[in-house]
Amino acid sequence: MTEKKLHKLMNTIGESTRSAVNELTKSSHRNRNQAINFIAQSLLENLDIILEANSKDIDLAREKKLPDSMIDRLMLNEVRIQEMAGNMKVITEIQDPINRVTEEWARPNGLKIQRVTVPLGVIGIIYESRPNVTADAAALCIKSGNAVILRGGSESFESNKAIHYCLQEALTLAKLNPDVVQIVPTKDRDAVGYMLSSMRNYLDVIVPRGGKSLVKRVQDEARIPVIGHLEGICHVYVHKSAEIQMAREVILNAKMRRTGICGAAETVLIDREIVKDIIKILAEDLNKVGCEVRGDNEVQSYSEIVVPSNEDDWSTEYLDAIISFKVVDDVIDAINHIERYGSGHTDSIISQDKSAVDKFIKEVDSAIVMHNTSTQFADGGEFGMGAEIGIATGRIHARGPVGAMQLTSYKYVVRGNGQTRP
Repeated sequence: MTEKKLHKLMNTIGESTRSAVNELTKSSHRNRNQAINFIAQSLLENLDIILEANSKDIDLAREKKLPDSMIDRLMLNEVRIQEMAGNMKVITEIQDPINRVTEEWARPNGLKIQRVTVPLGVIGIIYESRPNVTADAAALCIKSGNAVILRGGSESFESNKAIHYCLQEALTLAKLNPDVVQIVPTKDRDAVGYMLSSMRNYLDVIVPRGGKSLVKRVQDEARIPVIGHLEGICHVYVHKSAEIQMAREVILNAKMRRTGICGAAETVLIDREIVKDIIKILAEDLNKVGCEVRGDNEVQSYSEIVVPSNEDDWSTEYLDAIISFKVVDDVIDAINHIERYGSGHTDSIISQDKSAVDKFIKEVDSAIVMHNTSTQFADGGEFGMGAEIGIATGRIHARGPVGAMQLTSYKYVVRGNGQTRP
C-alpha cells in the first residue's frame, strides 16, 4: 500500500470512529449491554469461521518459526472462544461505568459539586498475538461508552478479521453504529506509526498490549497519551515462615501455568534461613515440567539442576520456561531486589508472618502486590472485571488491570441557585 493510500485509509477510519462515538456515549447502559450480549452470541454462532481463520494464522506462524510461547498466545480453540463469550457476560454484569457520581460535597455558599465519570472518547489499541483481545477490548470500550480503533498484530490478522465480523454483527443487531469498533484492515507496519504520530484529531488515548519492543515503540513515538506497561518482571518471594507445600504449588503455577503471559513469575527470591530446606525441592518441581532454573553460585551449591545465571537474568522477562532463583537475607533484602530489578507489574510474598506480609505489601511499589497466591491471577478477568485491555504499570490515570471502569475520566458538575462570585 502506498503511503498516500495508507494515510487516506487511516484518516477515513479515524473520521468515522470520531463521528460514531457521540452516539455511543448517549446510548443507554441497557443498549450497550445488549450489544455485548450479542457479541457473545455471535462468537459462538461463528465459532467454526473463527477457528478456520485462526488455523491460517497458526500455520503461518509455524512457517515463520515463531516461538511456542507466541503460538500459545495466538491459538484459539473451542474452549478459549467459549471463555471469550463468557467474558462478555461478566462485563454486562458490571455496573455502568459512566455517569457515576464518585464524589459530591456542598460549599458554604450553597454550591453543590459532583464528580461524574465520563468516557475517554476514542481509544486506539495496538496489540500483538492474542486475538481474544479483539473481543475483550471492544466489549470493554462499548461498556464504558468509548469508541475504539483496533490494530492487531500481523500474526493474528485472519483471526482478528473473523472476530471483528462478529463485533459488527452484534452492534448492528443492537442498533448501534458499527463504526464505534473499527479494525485497521492492513498488515502494513506504517499504520502503527501513523496512529502514534498523526491521529491526534481522532484518538484520545493509545493502549499498547504486547511485547517489550512494541510497548517501547508506542511510549517513545506516541504524540497521544498512553496507558501501558513495558514488561512484566514478576517475583515470588518465599519468606522464612512460608508453608513449603504452598510455596511449591504457588511457584509452579506462577511460572508454568502459561509462561508467555505478563503475569508469569520470572524470579523466585528465597530467605537464606530456609534455603537449604526448599531450594532443591523447588528446582526439582520446575525441572520435572521442563523449566530451566538459573541461579548464582550460592543457589547452584544447593542443587545440581540449577544452571549459572548472570546479572541480566534479574531484569529479564523470559516469557518462556525459564526462571531465576536468588537467595535474600530477609524481607528488606527482597523488597530492595524488587525495587532495583522489578518492572512494577506484579509481585507476591509467600508467608505466614503478618508483620513481614504487611511490610511487603506496604513497601513494594508495584501495580499488583499479592500474598500467598500465584502471580498468574494478575488478570482483569480474575479480578471480576470480565476482561482487561492490559495491565498498566504507570502512575497516571489507570494502574493495574485496565477494565471498563478504568476507561473513564470525569467531569465536575456544579449546581447553584443564582450564586455569583464576589
